[in-house]
Amino acid sequence: MASEARARKLADRVREIVAEALDLRIKDPRLGFVTVTDARVTSDLREATVFYTVYGDETEREATAAALESARGMLRTEVGRQTGIKHTPSLEFVLDALPDTAAHIDELLKSAAESDAHVHDQAAGARYAGDPDPYRQRDDVADAE
Repeated sequence: MASEARARKLADRVREIVAEALDLRIKDPRLGFVTVTDARVTSDLREATVFYTVYGDETEREATAAALESARGMLRTEVGRQTGIKHTPSLEFVLDALPDTAAHIDELLKSAAESDAHVHDQAAGARYAGDPDPYRQRDDVADAE
């Protein structure tokens, strides 16, 4: 087992190599506007998971996934050549859900802001249901004492 620091360094290097290879070497027309966001390597350095995002709709995402699958061997060869480690990790490509999650959070924040504005508008003209100070004493009770 490799140390956690070594696995993290290798993951960073794999991310850089794959991103550079996708930009300069892969000429597949199915490959869309792809960004490599992260890479993770198992503690035994045998498997690497590469996370990516694709700008575009669902068909472009599917086409990019197919292009990455077909280029997997060439990318693994490139990772092995540039890292020089004994065993080159196998690559797995996973579509990163970060943009979708960020859009969902933005929608939730917008909904919360609208709800807060509605409550603020209702509270602006609101009055107490009963006496404004329910604990004050009446004048006639205070005079009797």
